[in-house]
Amino acid sequence: MQNKFFPYIALAIGISALSLSAMFVRWAEAPGPITGFYRLLISTIILTPVFIRQQKQLAPVDKKYLIFPLFAGIFTAFDFGFWNSSLKFTTAANATLLGNTSPLWVALFALFIFRERLRGIFWVGLILALTGAALVMGSDFLRHPTLGIGDLMASTAAIFYAAYQLTTQRGRKHIDPLRYMWLIGVSATIGMFIMNLLLGNSFTGYSTQTWVIFFVTAIVSQMIGYLAISYALGHLPASVVSPTLIGQPILTAVLAIPMLGEIPNPLQWIGGAIALAGIYIVNQSHLHTQEKIPNA
Repeated sequence: MQNKFFPYIALAIGISALSLSAMFVRWAEAPGPITGFYRLLISTIILTPVFIRQQKQLAPVDKKYLIFPLFAGIFTAFDFGFWNSSLKFTTAANATLLGNTSPLWVALFALFIFRERLRGIFWVGLILALTGAALVMGSDFLRHPTLGIGDLMASTAAIFYAAYQLTTQRGRKHIDPLRYMWLIGVSATIGMFIMNLLLGNSFTGYSTQTWVIFFVTAIVSQMIGYLAISYALGHLPASVVSPTLIGQPILTAVLAIPMLGEIPNPLQWIGGAIALAGIYIVNQSHLHTQEKIPNA
């Protein structure tokens, strides 16, 4: 019975780690794709000894399933590239809000492509979650509704983020979370290396503070955050995980009070409550659906 709660605990840890991503990108005095590259490279290098040990202890990964982490890594590279870059052209509120519209794409893909059945109450929860997140992070967006290049980048990142979630949901059924994350890291690192080469970004010449941020975001946002989310996606459908990740911008707003001196207004606090209600409804919908499936 307790094992049923582990994916939700992992999801909470993942959200907490990922909520710091925007701050790390802001603090780093480097192009967004470079921060994303070192976040992936450093975390992958650190995990390599553990991956090798896992390879010796566990059965080899069936080569036919390598397609999942390969594509998930490519989707991650484009997600990082677009979203990190968007923070240089638009506000953190806009980037966080638009970057977290992935639940819409996940739900639509799950419904029309994978034929995943979603209960009516699920859609109510999804609408509440998105509405609440818009109130928390979207006040600046509502004042300036014209989409600029940064907003377009963040919206594009959301599509790749949704693709990553759906791919990982299926890949994690065949590969354990640690090895899956390492394989994604290799694929995404190569993708971001090529991306930075094409953009002409320098890989060196950054301050000590920026290098520290590179290492911190690799450990916190990538290793802890994505490992936890990957574990959750191996036990919960992406159509549940994705709306729950709406809690990320909410937590970012809370952490920004002591870390950035940004105090949410009353409307944003109300939005947080609405989003949390939506997240609760989505998870309850999933639990009720699982109860109707024998041996679920």
